[in-house]
Amino acid sequence: MRILVITGTGTEVGKTVTTAAVAAAALAAGRSVAVLKAAQTGVRPDEPGDAAEVARLAGAVTTAELARYPEPLAPGTAARRAGMAPVRPQDVAEAAAKLATDHDLVLVEGAGGLLVRFDPAGGTLADAAQLLRAPVLVVASAGLGTLNTTELTARELRGRHLDLLGVVIGSWPPSPDLASRCNLTDLPDVSAAPLLGALPAGAATLTPTDFRTHAPSWLAPRLHGTWDAEGFRGREGA
Repeated sequence: MRILVITGTGTEVGKTVTTAAVAAAALAAGRSVAVLKAAQTGVRPDEPGDAAEVARLAGAVTTAELARYPEPLAPGTAARRAGMAPVRPQDVAEAAAKLATDHDLVLVEGAGGLLVRFDPAGGTLADAAQLLRAPVLVVASAGLGTLNTTELTARELRGRHLDLLGVVIGSWPPSPDLASRCNLTDLPDVSAAPLLGALPAGAATLTPTDFRTHAPSWLAPRLHGTWDAEGFRGREGA
């Protein structure tokens, strides 16, 4: 696996911090890592974006950002309103493939969900993943409502004949409610893919040193970690 596309089931589900954890675990395993942010929205030119946040938490990763738009909107909408050129799926695929020539792992982080539009033609992160023939990791929320959005995302990936590597819960609460605990069992069922990790709520507030130390314990071996889904379910009372 040289390229991994990381998408969310929506916004604010922990996609960037999960990307940082995957990067940190891969670095700890001795792999060189690049992080490509397909399109950054809602951030000024002088502000750090998602790629910079991944580097802050994970460490020595190469970062790249294809476009930055000032308003916090879908990339296609933000590009149109700013009068700027949009990002096309082909642009994402070409940039990721170039990074893969001299890195062991390239993480391509999308914006929002899988079908958020990048350009007027309706190009999406899913289209970029198809061009790359890359597996996709889905970041989902923990609580009520996540089963529907996760299953919809999984169905779209399979309809496009894309490999759904697995699902990671982007923010696991310290006191999970009944829905969250049940979702540990139900998420793999509705997605027909393994649960590959759960990041603790507030992981991004850890010091970079602590984040890098603990990141492998939040992710399954498929992602260079030590996290065990069955053991986690047992501890959380699922």
